Amino acid sequence: MIFTEVNYPKEKALDLSNFKDMDYFVVNNYHLPIELMMEGAGLQLARLVANFTDIGKVIKIGVGNGNNGGGGLVAARRLSAWGYNVYLDIFTNITKSIPLLQLERALLFGAKNENISNPDVWIDAYLGFSQRLPLNEKLLKTIRDANASKALKISLDIPTGFLGDTNIPFFHADKVLTLAAPKKILYNLHTDCYVFIADIGIPKEIYTKFETDFLPFHKGSILKLNR
Repeated sequence: MIFTEVNYPKEKALDLSNFKDMDYFVVNNYHLPIELMMEGAGLQLARLVANFTDIGKVIKIGVGNGNNGGGGLVAARRLSAWGYNVYLDIFTNITKSIPLLQLERALLFGAKNENISNPDVWIDAYLGFSQRLPLNEKLLKTIRDANASKALKISLDIPTGFLGDTNIPFFHADKVLTLAAPKKILYNLHTDCYVFIADIGIPKEIYTKFETDFLPFHKGSILKLNR
């Protein structure tokens, strides 16, 4: 897949608080439910992973109990259906209704609830844009193990442990798939990390309302950001 590249000035990118407001506004005013956006995010993540990964490779997907974890579980289901060997690293109990349903679906489609140490691809869907720091010790160890591995590392939306400060431990993604629009903090990531932007169905007028630029998703549902 050839990704359309877009230039997007940092000053037009969203703060995390703005993105949260955009997200909630769409859910509450456009009847676009969280589960539907989660399905879109997970499918786009699976497509990005498949673009860089051969069938038969071993994929480890780290998930938590939030919506980002739910997106990771959608990707697990999709990748399993396509023939990849998918293993889940569930770092906390899944208790919320939508992520729990996504977990059941992923397992039915062949994903394995088994933590493995040497995957070909390590996907970070542990937390997401609502994460709070500091990370607990268990998750910190996981992040250190990931960073020490030779796996291709991909984060969904915001790398776990990263809220703009590169001097504290965080998941060192090779690629980040952010959702809907660029986030300002992603411009602080190391330059050899490639940032992609996925369409999750937010309409153009919402971008105008939140004073940011709409993206040319008609040219591709995943765009590559030039930082």
